[in-house]
Amino acid sequence: MNSRAAVLCIIAAVYANAGHAKQSATEPMVLCSDAWQQSIDEAVVTGDGQGHGPDIGSDEWKSVVEFKLGIRDTPGIPGRDSDAWCGHIDQLVRSRGESVGKGGHIDASAHETGPSFSCDKVKAGGIEAMICADKDLSVLDRKLAGVYAAASKVAVNEHPPVLKAEQRGWLKGRNECWKSDDERKCVGEEYERRIAELQARYRLVSHSGPFFYACDGNAANEVVATFFETDPATLIAERGDGVSLMFRQPSASGSKYQGRNEIFWEHQGEVLVTWGYRAPQMRCDQKAP
Repeated sequence: MNSRAAVLCIIAAVYANAGHAKQSATEPMVLCSDAWQQSIDEAVVTGDGQGHGPDIGSDEWKSVVEFKLGIRDTPGIPGRDSDAWCGHIDQLVRSRGESVGKGGHIDASAHETGPSFSCDKVKAGGIEAMICADKDLSVLDRKLAGVYAAASKVAVNEHPPVLKAEQRGWLKGRNECWKSDDERKCVGEEYERRIAELQARYRLVSHSGPFFYACDGNAANEVVATFFETDPATLIAERGDGVSLMFRQPSASGSKYQGRNEIFWEHQGEVLVTWGYRAPQMRCDQKAP
């Protein structure tokens, strides 16, 4: 499957899941049901943001839910195999306002200050230890865990399945920030870009487009761009079989986005596109809808 086809598959999965969500929204949420367990998992995020986590509904999962809510080993908690346990957890989650909203944004409870992973056994002096000790980086880690959980729901029918493998690759890249002159800044930027990337690729945030551009006076030489309300702002551009995720860059004039080897620049009333390493710059005009 080429990259353009893969993106189209992702888009199809997004709309399929959106339709299912709309239908389910009209049905009552039954305590202890699969749908209820999924909603609790989205609220407290039992996964580690690395593609790992307990099976939803298992005793291990319930233990992690209790830990995330700060009530594990607290006297008086109903048995985990009872409806009363589900009611207790449901009340706690609702009272604390924990939820995963559009784009995977988390409104975490006041007691939760650490990252999504356990800090008990992290290596001293390593990147994970830095995250554990830094409130703002911990917030970013929890946010990424929520976004990753939302993306995983969309990617359930993704072929080939790439999300988990890419997340593990991203983790290795994040941990390479020890080589940077400013480790903390590097880690923060890695999180921000990964969050924006997942939100754009899996259509988890509002977007505009697609918009179609004819380049160098040739209607067949087309670039298609969709813009996403991420932070930093992103766009996904397609040309032929190629797909490029681009991030908005500081610019003295116009809106400039840059990917690995691609640039999309709205500048002084025209659109300039560079597609490929050392490729010539193209002048593009937006097609009429």
